[in-house]
Order: sequence, then structure tokens, then C-alpha cells
Amino acid sequence: MSVSALQSRLSKGEAFLIISPSNRFYLTDFESSDGFLFITRGSAVLLVDGRYHEAALSKAKNCSEIVLLRRASMQLRAFADIEGVKKVYTESAGISVSQLLELEKIYKCPVLPKKTDKELCALRRVKTEEEKSRIISAQRIAESAFDHILSFIKPGVTETDVRLELEYFMLRHGASSLSFETIVVSGKKTSMPHGVPGSKKIESGDFVTMDFGAVYEGYHSDMTRTVAVGSVTDEMAKVYETVLKAQEACLDILAPGVSCRQADFAARQVITDAGYGEYFTHSTGHGVGVEIHERPNLSVRSKDILQPGDVVTDEPGIYMPGKFGVRIEDMVYITENGCEDLTKSEKSLIIL
Repeated sequence: MSVSALQSRLSKGEAFLIISPSNRFYLTDFESSDGFLFITRGSAVLLVDGRYHEAALSKAKNCSEIVLLRRASMQLRAFADIEGVKKVYTESAGISVSQLLELEKIYKCPVLPKKTDKELCALRRVKTEEEKSRIISAQRIAESAFDHILSFIKPGVTETDVRLELEYFMLRHGASSLSFETIVVSGKKTSMPHGVPGSKKIESGDFVTMDFGAVYEGYHSDMTRTVAVGSVTDEMAKVYETVLKAQEACLDILAPGVSCRQADFAARQVITDAGYGEYFTHSTGHGVGVEIHERPNLSVRSKDILQPGDVVTDEPGIYMPGKFGVRIEDMVYITENGCEDLTKSEKSLIIL
């Protein structure tokens, strides 16, 4: 379906050359670290090397032909000649200037990235029911890992112990890989939004922030929960409740037609009004799909407007250097009339 949508956007003599693994997967539902997808109005040729060729023959979708990649320059040129291609569009992400120049030498015509980026971004933003189902499956794996880890966290366990247990659980329970490098930080380290797990032992009175996700059939999940161990101070409880109110304020307005700036503001205003504005140091959310960071972005600089089919995170936080931090993150699907929170894990303060 996505390949046909791209084909409909081509004129005679034009072609899309898809190079990035994420876009090749999105269009063919086949994962490979290397290869090319050459799309014209009448054909979609997937070229992969010997590591992937046999698997591609049985698994790749939406392709009119699957070809064993031997000499890329000659094969790419040959298909262009067969189709009478005079203009080629490719992606800007992941391609160097030298590669772009090499492609122009191969095709002997302009190789332009802007059209491809625009068309693929528009397509990938709107998740189909199948894509939504895969994202939900990835999220349920992560949520099961969260439920499991609550009985694992205790004083004396290290951040790395928790990280490995989360990752092992997800991989044991259906994840093909991890969405990103798992974040587990405790105590004062929770003031670092992307802190790195280490040998620090969890202590009674600590917050523990965990940011993690699973990949299921090529689609990512992303969630963050902050829990407490033993007890919390009044200040810790106040900060946690402020972040939760901010997260829910954003969730309450997510709907088609709402600007991503409005969504960011809804969360940011709650935190600012509570006196913690300077401690919210990142955007409120981002799109998720075949990559962990996609359009649209819920940020003060975004020009995007939410539309049905978007999947975005809602993840405000407060980070107080030298003290502690809190982040709460859900994934949200934008429906025709509002939104659906895809994350079902508990959000009220958990004290272990």
C-alpha cells in the first residue's frame, strides 16, 4: 500500500531510490542492514545481497521483483535505463555528500532528497491498524517487564542489575530487540534525563527512573516510570504529583487539529505554574514507529499539527540537579475524535 502511494506521486521518468534500512523495512516489511529499493511508476525492485536474498524472496512484500545484489552501480543504472528514468529522488537521512555524488554519477541525472523525505514522513506518520497492533504488542511486552521489575527492585540491587533484568525479560517474552539503550537511574542520578545505568546500588529513599522499550515485528514501544523505594519526602511526593498532572494535562488535549506546540504547552504550563519550569529541560514528546524517534514532535518549536494515526509519547519531567528527578511517559494514539492511551501501566506513585 505504501509503495503504491509513492508510485502515485511519481511522474513518467521519475524514481524513488530508498536506501535507509528503516524506510526499506517500512515499505517492504522486510528487515535488512543493506540494500536498495528502486521504485518507479510501474515497478518496485528490491536489491539485497546474498545474506538476505533467500529470505527476501519469501518475506518481502510490495515488490514487483527481488534481485540478488552483485554490482550496485551497474544494476541500479540498468533498472533506470529500462524504465527511462531521468530524475531520481532519495532520502537525505543517512546519506553522505560523497554517496549523493556517486549516485548522480551512476544515474547521470539529479538525485534529490527533499521529495522523498516529505512523502515518506507523511506516510509513516499515519499508522495503519496493523502498525498500531504491532506497536501495542511491543508496548505490552514492555509493560509486562515493568510489572516484573517491581518485585526485583530493592535496596542493594544495582542500576545495571535492574537494566539487565528488564532487557532479559523483554527479550524472553517476545521482543526481537530493544527500542534503545535502557535507562535505569536512581537517587541523585534521576536528575539526568538520559543518565547511564551504573554500579550504583539502589537505596531506601531513592527514586528509580526507568525508560525502556521493546521492538515487535519492526515496531517500537517507549515508556518511562519513576518509582520510589522505601519512602518519599514531601518534596519528592509534590514533584511526582506535579509531573503526573502535567502528563495528564497533555493527554487531555491530544486530538486531531491540536498543534504539537499546544500539547507541549499544556504539560509545560502545569510544571511552570508549580514553580519547576526551569527543571523541565526537554520537549514533551515525539513520534514512534519503525524508529524510536519520528515525526511529529511535541515541542515548543514544532510546526506539526496532530492528525489521526499519529503515535506520540507524552513524557514531561522535572529534573533537579543534585537532588532527584521524575519522568512519566505513555504512548498515545491519535484517533478521529481524540486519543487513545496505549500505555496501561500504573502511573500513581508506587512506593516499593
